[in-house]
Amino acid sequence: GDSDGGSEELVLTPAQLIRSLEQAWLNEKFAPELLESKPEIIECVVEQLDHMEANLKRAKKGDLKVSVHRMEIERIRYVLSSYLRCRLVKIEKFFPHVLEKEKSRAEGEPSILSPEEFAFAKEYMANTETYLKNVALKHMPPNLQKVSLLKSVPKPNLDAFVFLRVLERQENILVEPETDEQREYTIDLEEGSQHLIRYKTIAPLVASGAVQLI
Repeated sequence: GDSDGGSEELVLTPAQLIRSLEQAWLNEKFAPELLESKPEIIECVVEQLDHMEANLKRAKKGDLKVSVHRMEIERIRYVLSSYLRCRLVKIEKFFPHVLEKEKSRAEGEPSILSPEEFAFAKEYMANTETYLKNVALKHMPPNLQKVSLLKSVPKPNLDAFVFLRVLERQENILVEPETDEQREYTIDLEEGSQHLIRYKTIAPLVASGAVQLI
C-alpha cells in the first residue's frame, strides 16, 4: 500500500534518490495536470543536500573534488527548486480543480498536495474569491454576484499529447480514436521505446512509474 511505497523511498541510495527526484521533476514538467505529491523524496533530498554540504565543509581547501561536489549540489538544488516551482505554478493555474480533486479522493488514495501546498491552495482560493467580490462582483446585479470558480477556471487539458519513454513493458493499452471514423484500439508499449501519445491514455502509467515523460 501507500505506507510500503513510503518506506521504499527511505532506503534508496543517494544516486537512486536523485534519480527519483529527476523523474518526478520531468513528469511534473511535462504532465498537463498536477501529479501526486512526493514529500518523502523532497524530505530525503533536503537531508542529502545537508549531508553533502557538511562533507564539503570538512574537505581540504583546494581539493579538486570540492568544486565537482559543489557543482553537483547546485545541480540538485536547481532540480529541486524547479520541481517545486512547477507544482506551485500548476496549483495557481488550476487551484479550484486541484482542491476539488483533493477533497474527493478516496481514503488511502495518495494525495496530490503536500500539507504546505494544500494550505497554499486554500489561501490562494480564498484570496481570489475575496478579490473577485471586492473588485468586480459587488458592482454587478445581485443575481450575478455568485461565480463558480470550478466553472470559470480552465481544467487541465488531459487530451494534450506528451512524449514518453517506457520503463516497464505494458500490454493492451487502450487508445481512443482520433476521428469518428476510427475505432478504439490497443497497443503494446515495449520497454525502452518512445512514443507521442494522448496524456489521459497513459496517466495511470505515469503515476505507477511504468513510463517516464520526456
